[in-house]
Amino acid sequence: MEQTRLVARILHNPIDLGEMLAMVSDPSCGATVLFVGSTRDHNEGRQVLELYYEAYEEMARKEMERIAQSALAQWNLGKIAVAHRLGHVPLGEASVAVAVSAPHRSEAFTAARYVIDELKKTVPIWKKEVFEGGQVWIGLQSGSGGPK
Repeated sequence: MEQTRLVARILHNPIDLGEMLAMVSDPSCGATVLFVGSTRDHNEGRQVLELYYEAYEEMARKEMERIAQSALAQWNLGKIAVAHRLGHVPLGEASVAVAVSAPHRSEAFTAARYVIDELKKTVPIWKKEVFEGGQVWIGLQSGSGGPK
């Protein structure tokens, strides 16, 4: 039975970064890259108080799988794991993570960059940023800043 080379998850709890690394562990690979996108306390000159993420979950997971499959087809990789957290994500915690293993570092870095860049462009996930005095939905793929 072939071992799983791709894991894509939408989570409602914290992303376990150790588990992400374990999912892409492969003895044939000499390089592992882990990208972690964390919530930050500022954006566009505003002090961010908290963030919430929403998604069309089934479509988001399928799109994440499609992006990871595309990376597997383009580069010599071992495994890929990608996860995005939904709901309230406290400042400083991981909201998204991409882990990639490959025989060599160049492919691992290139594929991880490709996966996170494509995820931000096409996956139907929106971020609500709450700041002092207001809030705003953000989602590049929506063309309008996300749901109202």
